[in-house]
Amino acid sequence: MSKQKIIVTGGAGYIGSHTVVELIEAGYEPIIVDNYSNADRGIIVQIEKITGKTVQHYELDCNDLAAFRKVFEAEKNVLGSIHFAAAKAVGESVANPLKYYHNNLQSLVNLLQLQLEFGLEYLVFSSSCTVYGQPEKLPVTENSPIQKANSPYGNTKQICEEIIEDTVTSKAKLKAASLRYFNPIGAHPSAMIGELPFGVPNNLVPFITQTAAGLRESLTIFGHDYDTVDGTCVRDYIHVVDLAKAHVRALDWLQSQEQNSLHEAFNLGMGKGYTVLEIVQTFEKVNDLKLNYRLGDRRPGDVVKIYGNVDKASHILKWQTKLGIEEALKDAWRWEERLKGIELVK
Repeated sequence: MSKQKIIVTGGAGYIGSHTVVELIEAGYEPIIVDNYSNADRGIIVQIEKITGKTVQHYELDCNDLAAFRKVFEAEKNVLGSIHFAAAKAVGESVANPLKYYHNNLQSLVNLLQLQLEFGLEYLVFSSSCTVYGQPEKLPVTENSPIQKANSPYGNTKQICEEIIEDTVTSKAKLKAASLRYFNPIGAHPSAMIGELPFGVPNNLVPFITQTAAGLRESLTIFGHDYDTVDGTCVRDYIHVVDLAKAHVRALDWLQSQEQNSLHEAFNLGMGKGYTVLEIVQTFEKVNDLKLNYRLGDRRPGDVVKIYGNVDKASHILKWQTKLGIEEALKDAWRWEERLKGIELVK
């Protein structure tokens, strides 16, 4: 019996590449679709080294419907898709909202159109805890009220979930899971793939590791006067390997459901909040390093504090985190140290 094919948009990116590895290990055949706007072509080689498998991949933009359709025409008997392809920086979305509305919404619309056209029943959507805005009550559950988004990025995730819901409600034959991530951190334990930002990082941990490596002069912590234990923002985190495994579990679960159409959302995190300063200090501790950091002004679009209840994913998907903050920060530093020895293409 041939392996089940899964189209993975943005599959060369940070979370996408780790999920491709987990798909292969679970017996699936991932088909990567990526335009490499925020990923390096050399990551495909790294995935193949980790798995010992050749990975089919297409270089194209999911917003180009004609080009995207050719993948569906070329790849027969595809089971479904995992949709990562999107612009993802909160700060950039505030500065350039039209880029986010065009890229993040159109790519999903194109994917859904092609899935229905070619009869692909299953979709795992890369959503975000930013859909909750600034919650009135913590921890947030999947039933927490959806507040006004704090950024255009968060708003695109809200709208994308609505698009999926409307598609399912229209009686289209589609089973979808929207995975609402909290902050992914860490790297594969092999240190062969990890988070690879181009230019100045938008996320905390790669900025930490680049500062520790001497690539950045110092780290700025945005905001130190918030109503939290140490004045810095509170976030829930998740090791990227645990997160990748959740996508496989969601895909398995969707296939076990008997109804023709459904859409379920799941929180994915550790279920605990950590301040930015706690993450910085834990990194210093577990890696025996000292960071040059300073406390700066607040950043537009940032939520003050958010962490999630992940019981639904645990009970329904039979998934739980196995790796903690310390492991994630050790893995992130090993990846950063190894980066200079990896031949990247971009």
